[in-house]
Amino acid sequence: MTQETYRYRFDQEAVPAQEMEDTFMLALLAVESLHSRSRVRLEVGFVIDKPNRTCIINAVTPVGRDLARIFTGFATCEYGERAVRIERIAPSGCACASEESINTISAASMEATA
Repeated sequence: MTQETYRYRFDQEAVPAQEMEDTFMLALLAVESLHSRSRVRLEVGFVIDKPNRTCIINAVTPVGRDLARIFTGFATCEYGERAVRIERIAPSGCACASEESINTISAASMEATA
């Protein structure tokens, strides 16, 4: 299985940190509407770093891929192609360690928004 993880970096001047998070939460709500809140909680890993205006999405599952696609669409439409840089993160060699870290933070983030 390939590790599909994406890092989004937002232009510091063009994208306020709170708006970046709001756009992400809207994308998350859209994915919950498609797949159910339970599946999103079980199958999606993400990290939002507001101070640095970055977001990481683990897109190894179909639900994670849908989140990455929807967030990409929302973010590039709202802020423009030049304000959002998207890169694929190469696996570190031990997918279990990095995936566990992302999923742990994801669960905490989901509970904070509930």
